[in-house]
Amino acid sequence: MARLYADEQYPYPVVEFLRALGHDVLTVQEAGRANQGIPDPEVLSFATSQNRAVITQNRKDFIRLHRIQPGHAGIIACTNDRDWEALANRIHTAITAEESLQGKLIRVVRPAVSP
Repeated sequence: MARLYADEQYPYPVVEFLRALGHDVLTVQEAGRANQGIPDPEVLSFATSQNRAVITQNRKDFIRLHRIQPGHAGIIACTNDRDWEALANRIHTAITAEESLQGKLIRVVRPAVSP
């Protein structure tokens, strides 16, 4: 399963569901890096040094970082979804479909709601 690094604002319930699905998820808080205002490029560098893909809802900044720092261990950029379990399942499906996350940007989007 995947080695992931959840950025500081990532919803903890999703982390727990991903762990239940077998993924190794380290949070910013568990890494002792919370409340330090660490810039996104440093978050990505730390994750890469730990061979972990960043999981984030900060899509705009991390998509930009993917373009300028393609040598990362992976970026999973998600839209906000309060259905934590469904989000975790979409992430799981997206990342297990990949042979490797190295250098990849994976977008996980909340499905549209039908009227």
